[in-house]
Amino acid sequence: MQDSWGTIDAAMPVATPSFSPLYQQIKGLLVQSLQAGEWQPGQAIPSETDLALRFRVSQGTVRKAIDEMAADNLLVRRQGKGTFVASHAEQSTQYRFLRLVPDSGTRAPLQRRLLDCRRQRASAEVARALELRAGEAAVQVRRLLLAPDETAAGGQPRPVVLDDLWLPGAPFKGLTLERMESWRGPLYRLFEAEFAVHMVRAEEKLRAVAAGADDASLLGVAPGTPLLSVERLSYTYGDKPVELRRGLYLTTAHHYRNALM
Repeated sequence: MQDSWGTIDAAMPVATPSFSPLYQQIKGLLVQSLQAGEWQPGQAIPSETDLALRFRVSQGTVRKAIDEMAADNLLVRRQGKGTFVASHAEQSTQYRFLRLVPDSGTRAPLQRRLLDCRRQRASAEVARALELRAGEAAVQVRRLLLAPDETAAGGQPRPVVLDDLWLPGAPFKGLTLERMESWRGPLYRLFEAEFAVHMVRAEEKLRAVAAGADDASLLGVAPGTPLLSVERLSYTYGDKPVELRRGLYLTTAHHYRNALM
């Protein structure tokens, strides 16, 4: 601000023009196309040459935008075939949000056992996380993930994760326990294939907790057993939150692994 003599107060921040590199602008336009459903998960996008003509920019600018989107796991390059919209059907991205790894180092796909799926009014906490209106519908899913190469009492696979998921009701209308039980692939692949919701990134919070009586019973451990609590908020295109997940991880024979870049 100016004082009575017309001089500028040095404590006030001075506004500067914002500038977005051209490739970032092209990236934004491509993300808008993904968000609008112009190209579906698993589908090839136009060639760099065609996109350059479409946006009236150089092919190098398009390539740089696509490179960044591939690094963000929005697109997947396939040598000699083209560039495709990332899908949770891809082997490399099926379980990229699940960081639980056996201590043995041999990672076998976890089995799932669905416990419940119900449609109800979102609590205030869930509504706030998913940016829903007060009282708006949400879908709650509860499941166990089991390690097929470990056995619990009775020779059954050992439960290693107890998950509670909350999803916004509107985009997941028609999601039922029976529908999930009949699906053989990753749950996120079901979400994108049948509900047009694609999870592109997530944020997590971790803390150590002690197993309560009900959770301990489901995981087959004693009450008070140390567990890792992982709370994940997953987003689709446009940074819209579409899943709140709280998982309790049993880490007696597993660990949480993350790669820091």
